[in-house]
Amino acid sequence: MAHTLSLRLWSSTRIHVVSSHYYSHSLYYFRRAFASSSSTPLPLGEVAAVVVGGGAVGLAVARCLAMSPAINTDEGVVLLESESHVGTATSSRNSEVIHAGIYYPANSSKNRMCHRGRGLLYDYLAERGIAHDKVGKLIVAPDERDAERLRELFEGASARGAPDLEMLTPAQARAMEPALRCDGGAIHSPHTGIFDSHAYMSALHADVENSGGVVVTNTHVLGGQVRPDGEGFTLRAVDVESGDQTMVSARYLVNAAGLHAMEIHDAIAAPLKYAPELQPGRVRYAKGSYFVLKGGRSACPFRRLIYPLPEIGGLGVHLTLDLGGQPRFGPDVEFLPGEPSSFDDIYDVSASRAPDFERAIRAYWPEMPSGMLEPSYAGIRAKLPSGDFGVFGPDEHGVDGLVHILGIESPGLTSSLALAEDVVAKLTTVR
Repeated sequence: MAHTLSLRLWSSTRIHVVSSHYYSHSLYYFRRAFASSSSTPLPLGEVAAVVVGGGAVGLAVARCLAMSPAINTDEGVVLLESESHVGTATSSRNSEVIHAGIYYPANSSKNRMCHRGRGLLYDYLAERGIAHDKVGKLIVAPDERDAERLRELFEGASARGAPDLEMLTPAQARAMEPALRCDGGAIHSPHTGIFDSHAYMSALHADVENSGGVVVTNTHVLGGQVRPDGEGFTLRAVDVESGDQTMVSARYLVNAAGLHAMEIHDAIAAPLKYAPELQPGRVRYAKGSYFVLKGGRSACPFRRLIYPLPEIGGLGVHLTLDLGGQPRFGPDVEFLPGEPSSFDDIYDVSASRAPDFERAIRAYWPEMPSGMLEPSYAGIRAKLPSGDFGVFGPDEHGVDGLVHILGIESPGLTSSLALAEDVVAKLTTVR
């Protein structure tokens, strides 16, 4: 019996709508429909792998799966994204920084993924000709009383593998950035950089397509379950525009749904058996607002990224630059009392936060003129109780072919290619 579903396939070169019917083994129809600019039948059925979520991590995972010799890609890799375009949530609402791996505990996933991911990301950007710049970063101790904390951060980060860090005296730091207040000194990180995250995600998307994968947008996963034979999963999805539903079956399932990852985790009926120490816990959501500087680049005296010492829940209100040299400040940390979807205008930035931003910025830029900040944009970060990335595969929960990716915040963009490698290894390693 056929089920009709209208799906929107988002291509890096075009957008078109196709009408589909449900049959089994549908990769041929996926490819036919995706290669054509006209409406053609698009069955959804059994595929090799489904990735839920089209942010940077989901795209990187889909790319890695589609290119993996361990996956039967003749059956297809499909990425399902609930928004009309990929990369419109957390992945596009951040500072676009390539992190050096300074802050994360030695044995943490964040530390391992950031160090591995940084090298992979710089290589990928260079190979694809995607704009990026190793502008470097200064972490500053504005007051002398902060010098000991700064020294501890430097020694710990160096021991954990952050490359080529340099401890600077106040005079050395001000020689690099004369407007800086850093009476307790500064750490110079020469391998911290910035990049065009949107071009990066477009390149990942193209890789998925060029490797035979398909990206399907406007498609929300409602739930799923392990198939009766235990070999794979059946998912129920809905077209968010038409309300039509369909089913898709896959041998492998990766939940990379970002802010909605815990929702997907709970909606997949699977006999998860976490050891007590591996329980993911409940996600908390932190909103981070950004402000820009009136006058833009011409009003900003800095040519590097400027960070204060880290604070609870974040890295402090820092100064980052885009590739055009335009400055932005943020994010701050505002923990939300519920799910992001329960708030209206969640991404609005209130001008009432400007005084707190000014106080934080003046700690390291005391000469910043008053009234120079304008509200810009906001992002939401999902945080696990552990403070670490949560990549939960068969070794953690006991279900073959399933990986849940939870709590991906900074340095998630930097780590995305390494996280993808890790996910595919978890899926294909025989227990």
